[in-house]
Amino acid sequence: MLKEFQTTTSKEQEIVDITDKIKKIVRDSGVEQGLCLIYVPHATAGIIINENYDPLVCADIINKLEELIPSSGDYEHNKIDNNAHAHIKASLIGPSEVIPIANGELQLGRWQGCGFLELDGPKDRRVIVMVLEDN
Repeated sequence: MLKEFQTTTSKEQEIVDITDKIKKIVRDSGVEQGLCLIYVPHATAGIIINENYDPLVCADIINKLEELIPSSGDYEHNKIDNNAHAHIKASLIGPSEVIPIANGELQLGRWQGCGFLELDGPKDRRVIVMVLEDN
């Protein structure tokens, strides 16, 4: 089953918790055992699985990425559209995650959630979710 939804970001760089939307898609699919693939078709965004209880974790992730790959860096791609840092960060994070499904539930750890990582916002973005049943 393939589903898609939009997420809107309000900052240049932020993490949006999409866990509830993903859980609903899995629940609505009726799949008891399988896999859930979450994918973003954008070169300056990513998907992460990490703690979603304390929002300071998200701030730390954004701040560390900015420290390692500063927005103000001297990048060749900036001559085109000034977002090379976002491309590099997205390449490190990756555009997808796969989560096992058992008994109709995502097998996330106690503190884990699904995050959409915006690196070149604010923007409206697509998130694609594929739920695969284990036969």
